[in-house]
Amino acid sequence: MATRIDLEGLTVDYGGAPVVADLDLAVEPGTLVALLGPSGCGKSTTLRAVAGLLQPSRGDVRFDGRSVLGLPPERRPLAMVFQSPLLFPSMSIADNVGFGLRMQGVGRAERRRRSLEALERVQLPGVADRRPGQLSGGQEQRVSLARALVAQPQVLLLDEPFSALDAALRVEVRDLVAQLQREAGVTTLFVTHDQEEATVLADTVGLMLDGRLQQVGPPRAFYERPASLRVARFFGTANAFPGTVVGGTWRGPLGEVPVRAADGPGVLVVRQEAVRLVGADEDGVDGVVAATTFTGTAVQARVDCAGTQVALVVGATTPLAAGARVRVHVPPAHCTVVPPGS
Repeated sequence: MATRIDLEGLTVDYGGAPVVADLDLAVEPGTLVALLGPSGCGKSTTLRAVAGLLQPSRGDVRFDGRSVLGLPPERRPLAMVFQSPLLFPSMSIADNVGFGLRMQGVGRAERRRRSLEALERVQLPGVADRRPGQLSGGQEQRVSLARALVAQPQVLLLDEPFSALDAALRVEVRDLVAQLQREAGVTTLFVTHDQEEATVLADTVGLMLDGRLQQVGPPRAFYERPASLRVARFFGTANAFPGTVVGGTWRGPLGEVPVRAADGPGVLVVRQEAVRLVGADEDGVDGVVAATTFTGTAVQARVDCAGTQVALVVGATTPLAAGARVRVHVPPAHCTVVPPGS
């Protein structure tokens, strides 16, 4: 049965300074939650506190409502996959996979059987008797995943397991992790600095900046309804226009946009992918294309609208060049208002 994880006021201090501060997070049974953020934001520290590899200064870690802070790592019902595979070079692949089972007292024949099954699941048949040095980096990381899953843990912790792989292998191993996690139904907490990995893999994303959770929710919410300007900018290029909200209408350099926000100063945020080019007789703002960049699959453009720069994306075959006069439309359904300076 899948386990629920609750982090309650989790705080980790290093030298008196909080690396993780007052973190509250619930991971529902059987789901995959990504802790996303730049290097040094505290996400790996949080994972290590869950694993028992470090003791939090304050707060609690609960599995199904019970605190595990008093349990050493080996007694917590979890498995962890690190950025580096950390395999024993002198052991066969099968013995590496079955090492945890050996520590649990599982017999040799049963270890071998379960290890071979685990290697089949990670699409590595026929490598059981090789040594780690005979495998590629991607294969070694799959072995590490097999070792984590073979003991059927209640909780799986993934600490940037794809970052050492090249782009093609990253996608391959990432898709495999998603498949195995769904099949096993194991509650998974995944740490990454890559927003694409987080949005592709996770049911829920928690964005961490400076040791604090900034926003928690489904991946789409970070693109469509960021909680702050920092969140919007972390998730890619977003237009941000200062203005004022009065009676459900934002007023600023782009005119008026109906919004759901309280009256007062507010920054209108809209992703560049949502901005559209429209005809001269349609609702919009006139401007001049200041610059374009061809990316292979699209054209990114900046349009100067009476001194306000608007970023947008159009199809790769759309004829658009610097100096062209255009009209841009900002769809209210794709706009959100965040506090200034947030």
